[in-house]
Amino acid sequence: MQAIINYFQKFLPVSLEEKELITSKFSLLNIKRKQMILQEGFVCKHYFFVVEGCFKMYAIDEKGNQHNLQFAAENDWIADIGSFHSQKPSKLFIEAIEPSVILQIEQQDLYFLYQNITKLNIIFKVIIENKFVELQNRVLQNISSTAQQRYLIFLEQYPHLAQRIPNTQIASYLGITPEFLSKIRKDLSLKSIS
Repeated sequence: MQAIINYFQKFLPVSLEEKELITSKFSLLNIKRKQMILQEGFVCKHYFFVVEGCFKMYAIDEKGNQHNLQFAAENDWIADIGSFHSQKPSKLFIEAIEPSVILQIEQQDLYFLYQNITKLNIIFKVIIENKFVELQNRVLQNISSTAQQRYLIFLEQYPHLAQRIPNTQIASYLGITPEFLSKIRKDLSLKSIS
């Protein structure tokens, strides 16, 4: 539970009473590799904070192709925010890429914390705004950047994940084939040598 307190304290100080209230509303879960914490067709009932490990959020198209939308590792949040707030079924999946530890909070508990610790309302506003900016940048990259540029941006955004996530998952995130990702990596390594 200390991980979530440390995270919040990066934004604003948290009193002992607030710490106790926060930790009473989160539950700790150990998640196995490839375990789903959200599946398409189910309501996203929790907001997830990653203590250890790594997750991917993705959709599957009509042809059965997986499209990775987001990765989340230590000290990051992941949820289908639309489903979480509307309480409507999700169109997304969230799956552990590696064995993980998460803290999860239900909607009514999060709203309770918003009402009783107003600074959390501010902190979550910043978290969601940052995710929105990340999403806007990603859409812009997809319509105006080459695959190589998108890969370089991925490395900049997720430097700690490049070696942890399989190439197939990175390629899915970039919207390219794993073979094309290998070509990009080879081209970049040749450029760095010369």
